[in-house]
Amino acid sequence: MTLPAVPVSTVAEPPPEAAPPSRAERTLDRALRVTGGVLTVWGGVLLALLELIFSTWAWELLQGRSGAAQALVGVGAVVVGVPVVVAATVLLGSFGHRSTGGRWAVVLAALPWFVVIVAGGVRTVEGDLALVGDNVLGLALIVAGAVTFAVVGFRHLVTPPPVR
Repeated sequence: MTLPAVPVSTVAEPPPEAAPPSRAERTLDRALRVTGGVLTVWGGVLLALLELIFSTWAWELLQGRSGAAQALVGVGAVVVGVPVVVAATVLLGSFGHRSTGGRWAVVLAALPWFVVIVAGGVRTVEGDLALVGDNVLGLALIVAGAVTFAVVGFRHLVTPPPVR
């Protein structure tokens, strides 16, 4: 004895279409994206300033030591400083990407970062210089930040956008 077969649809039903966002929702979304972009720009400036301050402070600390203490402080500053710069740069690039929704948003953090770093290498009228040529730690932090911004930017540009 056989039972009657139950009809089964093999075609998936299309999901119901969502209503278009209202004008207030679009305005709020745009305001949040602009705020995220502004915060990303300020984050780039702040990150560069903190890197310059850290590299100058660590270099002065390193110059005040001699022998084994100098080597220990120098290795410690590099071991702590470079990974922190890389992690902060990746986080800032991801924040910019997520907060603005644009794949180009890493530029919002990278441009002010480069401007502040370049300004740190220019002597002021008073003779102050935030980043000197013999500051190897500062140069390592600059290279680490620049390479990380390049990799994060490349990654965001190459990755296909999510399907909505």
